[in-house]
Amino acid sequence: MSKVKLGISIGDINGIGPEVLIKALSNNMLLNECTPVIYGSSKVMGYHKNIVKDPNFHFSNIDKPERAASGKVNLINCWQDNVSISLGEATEDGGKCAHIALDRAVADLNEGLIDALVTAPINKHAMKMGNFPHIGHTEYVADRAGMLGKELMMLVSDELKVAVLSSHIPLREAADKVTKERIYECIKILNTSLVQDFGKSKPTIAVLGLNPHAGENGEIGNEDMEMIKPAILELKKKGILVSGPYSPDGFFGSNSYKKFDAVLAMYHDQGLIPFKALSFGSGVNFTAGLPVIRTSPDHGTGYEIVGENLADASSMRQAIYSAIDIYRSRTEYHESHRSKVEKVKIASAGQIV
Repeated sequence: MSKVKLGISIGDINGIGPEVLIKALSNNMLLNECTPVIYGSSKVMGYHKNIVKDPNFHFSNIDKPERAASGKVNLINCWQDNVSISLGEATEDGGKCAHIALDRAVADLNEGLIDALVTAPINKHAMKMGNFPHIGHTEYVADRAGMLGKELMMLVSDELKVAVLSSHIPLREAADKVTKERIYECIKILNTSLVQDFGKSKPTIAVLGLNPHAGENGEIGNEDMEMIKPAILELKKKGILVSGPYSPDGFFGSNSYKKFDAVLAMYHDQGLIPFKALSFGSGVNFTAGLPVIRTSPDHGTGYEIVGENLADASSMRQAIYSAIDIYRSRTEYHESHRSKVEKVKIASAGQIV
């Protein structure tokens, strides 16, 4: 298949994002699969390259993605002013630069000038200082795609896929998000994504309970019986292979997750703690439910190790490959679907197919 034109936002300039980008993109094999376009600053990338000292990493400056050269790492300078780099610190400059780069990358993504987007890590406090309008990448990309509230945060690895019903909100508010309607919607989004983005023809989905022991038949809260189970039963009637609610501790402790293609957790930490315990370093954050493709590594800005050339690029590398794979899977799915529709139209017109 043709190379994927892959946008990559630089993330926090004071974090390990530029470092893991350099390490991931220094592998020429990756350039056989995609044409990378970094949204950031040549000065910032040059600064971090002096720390990494990787002789295999080179980039070419371009002014728009249409001019990206195949077989090379391309870079669009998203700002011209000099900025202060303060390694390991959350700063206003760090937030502003990450915001500017992300804004340009998402605009090009929505216009179809790049095929998919990988976002390097940001720091939420720095982003707030830089007047970023959302709590994180997931919500921002969804909002710009006109789908805010319709997105589904997924963590993906070879062995485990976990989606979370609510993501970056206080735990006190998470239980209020567990409604029959939201559960129903999330399962449908997850099922669709497994089919079109991951090539699962008949995906199986497990749903975790909200309360300890999935509520113990109403003895420890009613949400599992009154919200989660009815949504599951309705979707089963529609042919979706979903089951639960499962007690989260026993579900992961007994390795039951291995029997399913994906798991829907009721809140952020319920899903991400077991995922990162099982897949940290090889996991990828993916935003399902959107018309555009966005992935990111499963780690943060790594302020505690930035500047020491210690950051592991495995998750960034996997985020890049996952974006490529998802784009190709989705393209193949839509092309196949269009082909089937055309055959039906021809058949209905009385022609031989």
